[in-house]
Amino acid sequence: MKISVLAFDLSDNATGRADLLARLLATRWEVEVVGPRFGDEVWRPALGGAMSHEPLAVDGARRYPRFAGCWRGLVERADGDLLYASKPRPTSYGTALLARRRRWRPLLLDIDDWEVGFFRRGGGWGTLGRALNLANPNGLPWTWLMERMVGQADAVTVASRFLQRRFGGTLIPHARDTDAWDPARYDRAAARARLGLGAERVVMFLGTPRGHKGVDDLVEAVELVGGDVRLVLVGADAGSESGRRWASQPRVRLVGEIPFDDVPRYLVAADAVAVPQRATSDTVGQVPAKLFDAMALARPIVSSAVSMIPEILEGCGVLVPPGDTVALAAALRRLLDDPAGAGELGRRARERCRERYSFAAARAALFPLVERAMAGRSR
Repeated sequence: MKISVLAFDLSDNATGRADLLARLLATRWEVEVVGPRFGDEVWRPALGGAMSHEPLAVDGARRYPRFAGCWRGLVERADGDLLYASKPRPTSYGTALLARRRRWRPLLLDIDDWEVGFFRRGGGWGTLGRALNLANPNGLPWTWLMERMVGQADAVTVASRFLQRRFGGTLIPHARDTDAWDPARYDRAAARARLGLGAERVVMFLGTPRGHKGVDDLVEAVELVGGDVRLVLVGADAGSESGRRWASQPRVRLVGEIPFDDVPRYLVAADAVAVPQRATSDTVGQVPAKLFDAMALARPIVSSAVSMIPEILEGCGVLVPPGDTVALAAALRRLLDDPAGAGELGRRARERCRERYSFAAARAALFPLVERAMAGRSR
C-alpha cells in the first residue's frame, strides 16, 4: 500500500511536520511526500533525508488566476492508496479532497497549527486585508474554508491539546526517534569545535526564527546573563534584516539551516536550549517541534509557558512567562551555573520523551487510525 503525505508548500518549514508523518509511516508502508513548491527549492533541512519528496514547482503561477492551472498536476501527484494531508490548507487538504473525488480512498488530515490564527496578527485591519486577498491560494479566505471542511476527513490527528479541543481527533504530538537521537552517540567536543566554540557556556536556539518564536527576547536575555555565555542561533538567515541585527551582537553566533538529520550533531553542543515562544495567535495552538529535539538529546530546556508546553515539561524543564526577558535571563543563569542540576533536568526530559514523545509512542496511536481507514475502504 502506498500513502501520499500532502504538504501545502514543500519550500516552507511546514514540510517538517509532513516529513515526520512520512517517517512514522515508512516502517510499514510505502510513503511519498508530495505538494507544490512555491519557493526556489525544497525546504533545505528536508533535502537529502530519508523521505522521498515529489514537488510541483509553481514558479510564475504562485497566485490566482495563473495558479488555477496547477491544480491538475497537484491532484495527479496525490496517487497513494491513502491520502494524509498535512494542515487544513487548500494546497494540501484541498488537493486531497479533490483527489478523493477523482478516485475514492481514505483521507486523513493532520493539524499541527491553528492556521487561521496565523492570519490574525496585526489586529483587525490586518486581518481584514488578508481576508480580501483572494489571489493567494493559501490565503485567509481559502484556509478558513478548509477549516470548515475538517469534518470531511475520515480521521483527524492533531499536535496539541488546544487543537484537539477545537477540531477533535487523535493527539499525535511531534515525536523524535529517541533510539537514533541518543546523546551517547554524539561527540559533544566535536560539536563545539564545529561551531568554533571553546570553554564558553552555550545557549542554543534551533528552528525558523520568526517573530512569535521570541528570538529578540532571547538575545536580550543572554545579554542580561553576560559573562562567558554565547547564544548560537541555528536556522537563522544571516542575510535577513533580523539576522544582521542579531549577528551584530557580540554574544550571538548565527548558523544557517542544517539538514534535519544533522540536528543532533549541533544540539549536543548546548549547555541549555531556549524555546522562548511569545503568547500570540500564532502560538496558542503550537508546540515547537524543536522542544522534542532537545528532550530526545537530554538537553536542559528553558521555555515560555504557552500552549501545551507546561504539560510537556512538567518536572523536566524550566518555565518562564512569555515575553519576560528578566525571568528568561534568570532561568538561563540558574541552569548555566548549576551543570549537575541542569544535567539531571536533561535526563528527565529525555526519559519523558522516550515515554510519551518517541516514534514508538506516536506509531502506537497513528497506525490503528491508518488500519481502520484502510479497513473501511475494503468494506
